[in-house]
Amino acid sequence: MAFPAVSTEPEKVLSEGMRSSDKDLIKASLVNNATKIVLLVEYDGSRYHGLQLQADLSTVQGEIERALKKLTGDSVRVIAASRTDTGVHARGQVVSFRTESLLTPQTFVNGLNYYLPRDIAVKTAYRADASFNVRRCALSREYSYNILNSQTRSPMWKDFSYLVSGELDIEAMNLACRLLVGDHDFVSFASNLGVEIKSTRRRVYQARVYRNGELVIFNIIANSFLSHQVRNTVGALIRVGLGRMTVDEFHSIMEEKKIGLAGPAAPACGLCLLKVNYQKIYKEEGSEDI
Repeated sequence: MAFPAVSTEPEKVLSEGMRSSDKDLIKASLVNNATKIVLLVEYDGSRYHGLQLQADLSTVQGEIERALKKLTGDSVRVIAASRTDTGVHARGQVVSFRTESLLTPQTFVNGLNYYLPRDIAVKTAYRADASFNVRRCALSREYSYNILNSQTRSPMWKDFSYLVSGELDIEAMNLACRLLVGDHDFVSFASNLGVEIKSTRRRVYQARVYRNGELVIFNIIANSFLSHQVRNTVGALIRVGLGRMTVDEFHSIMEEKKIGLAGPAAPACGLCLLKVNYQKIYKEEGSEDI
């Protein structure tokens, strides 16, 4: 969605070029709408200890909540659609929060980007129904993993890929990927199970590997993921691609259903949350699906 250019200083956004009667109409409209704001967020996770808030550690959630405090003056708790780990990146993370602020969605975009560090950016904002939940309402989540399949390292890709020097057999990796598609118990691809995990079954809609120059990219879409599921999957796929594991052995790992069996996990630096998919849930006319 395209937005008109506005001042990057948040205290000026509501006042510039706006009549008092317009402000009153906007305020009246916002009071009648839900007080839940949804943000589409992009970040380089290299220097963060994951998304989720942790005491005395730098996290993406902590930075967003700090920026919200500066922008609105209120302490706000943020909820995210996917809890990315230390060093994991995102192009399409979705977070939400409740607020009594009367700032418009576009003001949140400009104001938060004014206060956020340069490796985190809010791309868009929406006002949503109070019943909308960024986790439970998500239909699917899409991740990619970048493997730099090269004999030499790349300074440009060092924070966004995992270097594998041996030639990878893309065809064999895709044969293994086909086994992932469908409804399966993926406990062998989980590193640990939290107390909130009621089932280790997940539905994978798409899993594939393709080459783009020196990059070998793994793409996967599922309803949700277990802890380290994608990185453990990539670790196993790399062994298949290097000829250190057969496709039948990959299948046996799935069938054995033993926690952590698919490990070790590929490093976090190559992983990126691309998108969280929803049905159209936003109140504003003309707003786009995430």
